[in-house]
Amino acid sequence: MSTAGAGSGVPGESGRPLTLVRLANFVAPSSGGLRTALRELGTGYRAAGHDPVLIVPGARYEEQDTEQGRVITLPGPLLPGTGGYRVLTDRRRVTRVLERLAPDRLEVSDRTTLRWTGEWARRARVPAVMVSHETAHGVLRTWGLSEASARRAADALNRRTARAYARVVCTTEWAEREFVRIGARNVVRAPLGVDLERCRPELRDPALRERYARVGEALLVMCSRLSVEKRPGTALDALEALLARGQKAVLVVAGDGPLRGRLEQRAQERRLPVTFLGHLNDRATLGALQASADVCLAPGPAETFGLAALEAMACGTPVVASASSALPEIVGAAGATAADTGDTFADAVQELLERFEPERRDAARARAECFGWSTAVEAFLTAHDAPVRVMEAPVTGAGVRPEPGARGDAV
Repeated sequence: MSTAGAGSGVPGESGRPLTLVRLANFVAPSSGGLRTALRELGTGYRAAGHDPVLIVPGARYEEQDTEQGRVITLPGPLLPGTGGYRVLTDRRRVTRVLERLAPDRLEVSDRTTLRWTGEWARRARVPAVMVSHETAHGVLRTWGLSEASARRAADALNRRTARAYARVVCTTEWAEREFVRIGARNVVRAPLGVDLERCRPELRDPALRERYARVGEALLVMCSRLSVEKRPGTALDALEALLARGQKAVLVVAGDGPLRGRLEQRAQERRLPVTFLGHLNDRATLGALQASADVCLAPGPAETFGLAALEAMACGTPVVASASSALPEIVGAAGATAADTGDTFADAVQELLERFEPERRDAARARAECFGWSTAVEAFLTAHDAPVRVMEAPVTGAGVRPEPGARGDAV
């Protein structure tokens, strides 16, 4: 419990709003799933009457009110070779902001560089939750570590994480396994969700489809950050395998990242019909693209949930997902899974294309409807022991404000 709540009993017992501070690293303007999850959860926390505050790294200090609550940007250095990711490295500055905010709850979305905040929360008597957005084992494997080395390193990291926080939140049973393996008893499961109003089959746009695919060509889409752990090259391998079999197909890639140049070069050298759109800021355009595709590819082997894939399904487009990830648990029978090779992904694509189109699209949408954001918000608030609904609305400021004690953007 923070000092801010000391005079009122246990936060939440009286139904009062809670100051719920969230910390995240590796969030860039071109980020995908994590950025979406942070936005939707914050919006849900605020709708439930709480005061969510998000702290992320950026080029300069900034503080403003948004639909997801206050967002505080602290200066953080760029990580070379990551395509724009920044990290919060100044612990003293982060600590000063936390002390100023006096949170009732702390939620952290980075179990590597921000794990130290668990100790701060313990000293400040603030219940803290770590959200596991990826499996340590899966990420280490994509970086080239052997199975044995990745397992040992992941177990050590996860033990430290489980000790540092009151609870660890995993979004799927698949993600929870690596904590169960080490005997952690403070793990809870809370699924993420999808915006079922913004992502819907009615966004299908014949004109947009014709822009990328001719009549008789299958339109494949991959919405992913183009980085090593996402294995985007598998999508190009799958396209090449399909073309070699005589299957007419094209691939549209929505996303950016450090591997983009290499992937574009590969597509050009192999004469593959691939269109790279970069990061799409316009969510309506992205939704239309997802709804107009025949199949969405999700080759990331370390995905613990797969928001982009779920968005595609909400748009009525079935997904082929890596069998190594958590996505088989999400897509169920409405999609297909494949081993992490181009040939097996091509097999799965053909399997989906052979299904009657209205049936495969209806099945994808029906499966996505199992994952609304309201359910996710309730599960996360429950993990925080926070009221899902409170009686009074939190008081927040407005506009962009300079950091206390600073002049403008001064560091």
